[in-house]
Formats: sequence, structure tokens, C-alpha cells
Amino acid sequence: MAKSSKASDRQGAAATWLLVAPALAIVAGLLVAPVANTATMPLTSGRAVALYQRFFTGAFNQAVTLRTLEIAAVTTVVSLVLGFVAAYVVARAPQKARSILIVAAVFPLLTGTVVRSFAFMVILGRNGLANDFLQKVGLASAPLQMLYTEFAVIVGLVYLFTPLMIVSLVGVLENIDPDLSRAAASLGATPGAVFRQVILPLAVPGLIVGSVLVFTGSFTAFATPQLLGGEQQTVLATLLYQKAMVSFDWMGAATIATVMVVITLLVVVAMTMLARRLNPATG
Repeated sequence: MAKSSKASDRQGAAATWLLVAPALAIVAGLLVAPVANTATMPLTSGRAVALYQRFFTGAFNQAVTLRTLEIAAVTTVVSLVLGFVAAYVVARAPQKARSILIVAAVFPLLTGTVVRSFAFMVILGRNGLANDFLQKVGLASAPLQMLYTEFAVIVGLVYLFTPLMIVSLVGVLENIDPDLSRAAASLGATPGAVFRQVILPLAVPGLIVGSVLVFTGSFTAFATPQLLGGEQQTVLATLLYQKAMVSFDWMGAATIATVMVVITLLVVVAMTMLARRLNPATG
């Protein structure tokens, strides 16, 4: 009986792999292979050490890398705060209202990235809606330079990626039993203590998934930084484009792409470790 059970398990596993194999082949051919080829270009050129040394020691490259990390980190934090509040409201809303709120939250995703970036160019321009409002209420005596700044890039990325944070958190917060919060409150816990000790630990999986999506998306974004930041706010993605399509420095572009992939993987690993530390059940 045990032998037949093991044989059946092996057959089931083999059938599963057969079903998954076509998808794995497509992912390997269209994603893994190109990324691996790009990452190995500097190594096979015989100039890997010189390429990476030039990248990491160049003052301009250092500034661009730090700016990209800063924009991605700030975008992640702001999106996390806004997304958590919005997701909590959605999760605690009645069922009918919840469906409408979820549709409203993800509706911006139906609009293209370029379209949304152009909309913010109109809003943040010197003669845009934001400057008109600030001057009318007396907060500014002259148009402020908001477009082509780091602020403009962050605003555009927050608007772009906050829906992903909301979607990641809604499902997690919906599964938190409200009785847990009421029980903690009945035992004397303050609202802040209930949030820190009950809601936040249980929401860690959604927070980590949403943070990874937002950070990696912001870190690798191209259209929004290019349109809202311009040449003054160069990030790694726009620098990569300049290397590949303007100066045709393919080795330099491959070096930047490899650095971006490595940083992204390190962030994912760090987020996973943080999730396991905050909530061991996620491990």
C-alpha cells in the first residue's frame, strides 16, 4: 500500500512538472536568458573589473545610483502609508461599498504610464494647476519650480504604484478578524497598541509584497523619471537608456543593468528576511 502511494505521488509530481514545463521554458527563454546574457557581457569582455570600477568610482554614477535609491525608498514609504490607510478603509467597508472602492483604487492602473506622466506635467508645470492654486491661496507669490525635480518624480511614482500597494494589502487586512482588535481593546490596549501588536504583525505579508512591488517598480521605472525629472534628475533607468541608445556604449549599459538586477535581488532578500523577523509565520 505504501509503495503504491509513493508511486502515485511520483506520478503526480511528474504530471505537475509536465504541466509547468512549457511556462518555465517560456520564462527561461524570454526573461532569464536575456538577463543572464546581459549580466555576463561585462564578464566575457575581459574588462569586467575595469567596467565595474569605472561605474562605482565615478562621481556622476554614484550620484545617479544614490538618487535612484532615494527616490525608490521615499516612493515606497509614502505609498506604504497611503496604501495602508486606503486598504484598511476598503477592508472595513461594507461588501457593496468595498467592491466600488477596490475598483476606484485600481482604476488608475487602466491608464498608461506615459499618459499619467503627461497629466502630472500639466499639473506641476510653472503655469499648471498646482502653481495656480498656490498663488490663489497666497502660499506662493510666483510660480514654483516643481516640474523636473525629484519631488515631481516621486509624486508621479507614488500615483503610479500606490494602487499596487492597496491591492497587496486589501486581501491581508480583510482576513484579520475584527474580534482580535476588539478583544485587545477589551483587555485595556490603546488604539495605538492594537495597531502595533495586532494589526501590523498580521499585515506583514501584504506589507512586504507591496513594498517589494513598489520599490522594484520605482527603482527600474523609466518613463515617469524621464518625463517628470528630465536630464536634471537622471536615474539608473534613464542612464541605461542613454548608454545603450544615445552613446551606444553597450558594455556600460550592461554594467548598469547588472547593477540594477543585483540591487533588486538584494532588496527582495532583505525584505524577505525582514518579514520573517517581524512575523515568523511568514517563513
